[in-house]
Amino acid sequence: MRKHALTLAAAISLVLTGCTMAPRYERPAAPVPDAWPSGAAYDPAQASEKTAADLPWREFIRDQKLQKVIEQALANNRDLRSALANIQSARAQYRIQRSDLFPKLDGELSGTRQKSLNTFGGLGGADGSRAFENEFYSASVGLSAFEIDLFGRVRSLSNAALQSYLATAEAGRATQISLIAETASAYLTLAADNSRYELARRTVESAQRTMEVTQKRLEAGVSSRLDVRQAETVYQQARVDLASTTALIAQDRNALELLTGARIPDELLPAELPENHDWLADVPAGLSSSVLLARPDVLQAEHQLQSANANIGAARAAFFPRLSLTASTGLASPELSDLFDDGTSIWSVAPNLVLPIFQGGANVANLSYAKAQRDLYVSQYELAIQTAFKEVADALAIRGTIQDQLSAQRALVDAAADSYQLAEARYTKGVDTFLNALDAQRTLYNAEKSLVSARLTASDNVVTLYRVLGGGLAGEE
Repeated sequence: MRKHALTLAAAISLVLTGCTMAPRYERPAAPVPDAWPSGAAYDPAQASEKTAADLPWREFIRDQKLQKVIEQALANNRDLRSALANIQSARAQYRIQRSDLFPKLDGELSGTRQKSLNTFGGLGGADGSRAFENEFYSASVGLSAFEIDLFGRVRSLSNAALQSYLATAEAGRATQISLIAETASAYLTLAADNSRYELARRTVESAQRTMEVTQKRLEAGVSSRLDVRQAETVYQQARVDLASTTALIAQDRNALELLTGARIPDELLPAELPENHDWLADVPAGLSSSVLLARPDVLQAEHQLQSANANIGAARAAFFPRLSLTASTGLASPELSDLFDDGTSIWSVAPNLVLPIFQGGANVANLSYAKAQRDLYVSQYELAIQTAFKEVADALAIRGTIQDQLSAQRALVDAAADSYQLAEARYTKGVDTFLNALDAQRTLYNAEKSLVSARLTASDNVVTLYRVLGGGLAGEE
């Protein structure tokens, strides 16, 4: 028995820690339709062998310069670094909690030297006392207060810590997806503002020529001073837009470099927004909304729910007795040199059983709290799915209508350009007022600005759809 004290303790722990009082986990039903919305705003759903989650971001992003910018963001972004550090912290916390499932063995070497005086009879010192010296040395290996998990309390706590760690890992994955999408969107915004800057610059030059022509006509007595001042309004408005867009471009670059975590080389910056969003690949949405269950933020909410479910098991186990064991075995000797050769074998086993009798309602309150937390995380899990469905539905609504919007906006620009040319020609020939030419020029300028915004919306919508469908992590594991 002396030789098997620790082995017996370990065996008991393995036999008795297999049970748990946590409720059986069942994934809540998704509170959203099985298929994507349909109607006038949506394209007909099409089956697809691959989903956005199966499309690596390097295949989704076709522009090589943008790829390099995203690589820089993934390497240097501080939010992503914080998320990765949180994952490592959660993993360490899980390992700490899990260690309670196993006995903790400690080795101890101790020695005692004691001197005492005997003052009763016999020969000794001047006062009849005699000095005695005693030495005692021991070496032992043992475990202290190891809880034998009779009702799964420790196992439930370990499982709760595991699910918390997995939730943190999914949060890190969600951060990476968001970073890729945010970097691409910031890059597109910078490109769009460069396009707006170029449009404002061309308008300034055109309005300046118009203003100079009108001034000459005034000097020739053909136009009025009112015509000159009206021409100047377009010129000054374009100058305002040019200045404000210059500031926006600087801010766009600052925002992009905050995402990338470092200075971006000038050669990687975009010139203008492409006419068609050929920087990006098409994103398959598929037919079923079940793809949302694989989104990292939804998985994060589910792991949090599973953690809360495990905590119920720990709260239930608190109503039952807790058995802990302290055991040790080793050697003892009055001489240190003989400790490991001729030492006397020593051992001890000290089980301890604690039965909760009166806790002032603490155990009942803890169980109620654990159940309420589970209900809370059920709601949060369902909300995460509903939010994800709404994000995809919104993106699909834009995708279903954006081409019509772009087509109409391009037609508006073409019509405004023709109208301006005709109005300017009629004014030059003296058959129409300058006000009509001025209105046509303003209409053309505003239509061109709206076209840039619509092109940005189309490109940004592709990025958004890729993100909300869970794209960005394929091939990164």
